[in-house]
Amino acid sequence: MILTSVSTTWNNFFIKENSSQYTKHDLLFKQLINEFFEEFLEAFFPQFHAQIDFQHITPIPEEIFTNLIDGEVRRLDIAVEVKWKETDTLIIIHIEPQSYEQKTFNNRMFKYFSLLYNKLNKPIIPIAVFSYDENWEEDVFSMQFLHLKVLHFQYLKIHLRKQNWRKFMKKDNPISAALLSKMGFSYKERVQVKLEFMQILARLQVNKAQHRLLYGFFESYLKLTKEEEEMFVKEARKLEDADKILEIPISYEEEGKRLGRVHGKKEVALEMLKDGFPIDKISKLTRLTNDEIEQLKQLM
Repeated sequence: MILTSVSTTWNNFFIKENSSQYTKHDLLFKQLINEFFEEFLEAFFPQFHAQIDFQHITPIPEEIFTNLIDGEVRRLDIAVEVKWKETDTLIIIHIEPQSYEQKTFNNRMFKYFSLLYNKLNKPIIPIAVFSYDENWEEDVFSMQFLHLKVLHFQYLKIHLRKQNWRKFMKKDNPISAALLSKMGFSYKERVQVKLEFMQILARLQVNKAQHRLLYGFFESYLKLTKEEEEMFVKEARKLEDADKILEIPISYEEEGKRLGRVHGKKEVALEMLKDGFPIDKISKLTRLTNDEIEQLKQLM
């Protein structure tokens, strides 16, 4: 007999979990997928992408996730309501990025599914995105007594390390381009992976904030060594759009320095405010506007 037990609090959307493991990586993935939700489905689940009316996308508001349970909690990462083209049925797509191996993850996905269905009473497509190096990728949660199969719950999954990055390198899809940094490639291919990413990034028609998000995400997971950067620049100069590609990291480096200078000015302005300096004097010395200084004053 195989028995898998389920235990949860059924009147909320919060699951107890070790919050120390809910790392910045999950947040990075959440931001990326939220920004490029349609492109995510197009890249990895084209069969569903073709059936969804993307003119009708509604994020599930966190305001409905009420009645916090005691102890440490974990929110659902991404849940949106969409319309199925063929039937106009409203369905929920739940996407859960997972950056560390957790042998009870399939149990947790079932709990999320149950809570969502209990709350919204709509069809649900659950998706897990594994971004860790370990091989664990269970996608089924079942409950069986002797020959009686009480439950068989299965969710869709992507294990990024098991994706062949070359399959995505020529596609002008922003999210698969950023996720090249987490796919399966050898150490010797690191420079080539970045070359392919930068070529895609140079071609993409996205706004400045999205451009910054994609570049920042990639750099968070694939940071070349000094020697590799030199090799990257050497190879990039051979490309037709070399100037455009090589300008990208320079522009972000300059922006980083500028933001650093602004942050430093604000620290100085705060100290001057504490010492009683008048706002016009602080503005003259730091070149911050009066409104910016007034905002800082409210933080004191």
